[in-house]
Amino acid sequence: MNATAPVRRLTVLYDAECSLCAFLRDWLLRQPKLVPLELVPAASAEARRRFPGLDHGATLDEITVIGDAGQVYRGPAAWVVTLWALREHRPLAHRLSTPAGARLAKGSVLAAAKWRGAQGRRGGAPWGGQVYRRADGWSYAPGSGWSYTAPGCADGTCAPR
Repeated sequence: MNATAPVRRLTVLYDAECSLCAFLRDWLLRQPKLVPLELVPAASAEARRRFPGLDHGATLDEITVIGDAGQVYRGPAAWVVTLWALREHRPLAHRLSTPAGARLAKGSVLAAAKWRGAQGRRGGAPWGGQVYRRADGWSYAPGSGWSYTAPGCADGTCAPR
């Protein structure tokens, strides 16, 4: 990694199974950018292919952003660099990069992590205040949101739930 290399593109790894993360991904896609952002599901085959040296399990637990010259940002630094890439939020990113701002950024990341934990990201019911999961029949499309299709049964009969 070259620490002095300019950042010309960022890849944001996000948890595709997390409703908050999916919401933020959609919000990021709508924002005017000064630096292009690519959003890739964390721990996906694509993420593993592109970034083989990362701890992909950790990318599911903490936002990770990778710069085009190999820079790796995690946690609050990842949020700050992502905001820095957005035209309307670059001034906020500069404020969050100060010592006082860094405390606010860290608090925001901790609050998001606490919310995610309360939603039962790892385990829990298919729905009922928990997380939508593809394995349970849920799918997400950016234009229409979440939808549910009951899993099919191989022999045409399904056991009652």
